[in-house]
Formats: sequence, C-alpha cells, structure tokens
Amino acid sequence: MRSKFIMLLLLGYMCSALAMPEDEVALKQDDTLGAEATQSILTPLLLSPISMIYDEQQQRPLFAKNVESVVPIASISKLMTAMVVLDARLPMDEHIRIRAQDMDTLKHTHSRLHPGMTLTRGELLKLALMSSENRAAAALARTYPGGFNTAVEMMNTKARELGMKDTRFLDPTGLSSGNVSTAQDLVKMVLAAQAYEPIHKATTSSSHTVRPAGYRPLLYNNTNPLVRNASWNIDVSKTGFINEAGRCIVMKANINHRSVVIVLLDSESKAMRAADADRIKGWMENSYDIGKSKQSVTTDAAVASTHL
Repeated sequence: MRSKFIMLLLLGYMCSALAMPEDEVALKQDDTLGAEATQSILTPLLLSPISMIYDEQQQRPLFAKNVESVVPIASISKLMTAMVVLDARLPMDEHIRIRAQDMDTLKHTHSRLHPGMTLTRGELLKLALMSSENRAAAALARTYPGGFNTAVEMMNTKARELGMKDTRFLDPTGLSSGNVSTAQDLVKMVLAAQAYEPIHKATTSSSHTVRPAGYRPLLYNNTNPLVRNASWNIDVSKTGFINEAGRCIVMKANINHRSVVIVLLDSESKAMRAADADRIKGWMENSYDIGKSKQSVTTDAAVASTHL
C-alpha cells in the first residue's frame, strides 16, 4: 500500500513538471546561477561605499548604493559656493585681494595664493572649481554681500530651494566635516549646476594659468584627470577630499548617448575613485543597452521610485 502511495506522488510530481510553462522552468534554472552572477550582468561592480548613477532623461537612478547616507562631502561644497556667487550677479572682473583671514586654520591645507595677491573674482571662481583652491573659495565668500556668514547662509537656502533636504553647509570650502549631504541630494545639486556656463567651463578645463601682479605666473590643473581623457564627455565635474569624507567625485557626463549624473563618495583612494568611474563608463557602453532596458537596476529599496 505504501509503495503504491509513493508511486502516485512521483507520478503527480512528473505531471506538474510537464505542465509547467517554459519560462517558469527557465526561471527556476536561472536561480541556480546565484544572485551574484545575475547582479554582475545587471549592475557595475563599484567599490565606493556610496554610489549613484542617475539618468537625466529617464529621471531615474540606474544604480544606487547607500544613497541616503548623510556624509561629509568635502570640496564638492564648492559647487554650491559658485552657484550662490553667480546668483548674486557680482562682477567677475572685480579684483579681490587674498587676505590672511582666507587661510585655512582648520585643516592647515597648503595654498599658492599668498596674502597680498590680487586676482579677479572670475579667476578665483575658476580656481576654486577647477583645482579646488580653498583660499579662492574663502575669498569668494568673504567678499559676498554681507560677508562670509551670509554666503554660507545663502548656500543652505539654495540647498533647501533645490530640495536637498539632507544637506547642510558650515563653510564655503568643504574643509569642515560639518558640510554634509547624500548622493541623492548631490544629484540635484549637479543638475542645477549644469545651468551655469561658468561652472561648466571651469570644471571641465584641464588647466589654467593666473598671473597675479608682482608674482610669477601660477599654473593650476584640474583635480579630475578624466577631463583630460578624450574618451570622456563631461559637462560638470567636482572632486573632494578630507579624511572624514574620503575621495569623492560628482560628474555629469554623456555616456552611450545618455546624460547621466555620477556620484561616488568615500572612496579609499584616487585610484579606486577613477576605477569606479571607468567601470561605470564601460558598463554603460558594453554591458547592455540602457536605453532599451525595461528593468530598474537600483540596489537600494529606498530609491525604488523614479523620482529624486
């Protein structure tokens, strides 16, 4: 009797397997590949602890990791400094003298802009954005209408206007670890920054030479080496580093006919940051056709929606 019962069970199992739709069988077989193998096909393998790729046209994240983490953003802050200076419509040809109060007393970082040097506001803006010159950013805030504190207040006001709900600025340089944001918020800031032509020109210039009166010419290079790489098409770029923030970068670039914002935060090194950027580019160019993909490949459940 028991043997007959077992035979009936086996017969029922065989019949249900034969009746199973082919796509369901294939899905069960695919499960044996493992989640890691599937993810390697659908997403870039990025090492930066906080990462985001945002498709501007589709208005959705293509990839997201820890994008709601509130962390220090270092010199990425200078994008906001530049926006509020430009919003104030201050004369870019006005000469500004570097003063001792522009020196960094928090991290004691080095600068080739010595007190007494005079440059135009436009040159200071370019150096602050392109080569992350801290004294240039401090001088821009000091000469803002109302002074340093008002400039920082306007940075926070601008952040609120852009919907950057988890962002806070304490200084215009990013040297303060109290300048914090999230990857989601930084996408909003980069998208806003692209509307400013001086920011586009400054952040994508490979180098710039200034000639302060009475001093030898000073050559500055862009802190993002990718702007010198002909295979990259970058519209906006800004790097950042302090110990508390790690190596950071935000970029708006055109890859595989797609306009995307890339955010990489808290990388361990410049090499890791650059390698992640290259992996993103390679993934978008070679892995699959993002334009035709019907799948959302975000990895954070918190950003499953299509809107920031």
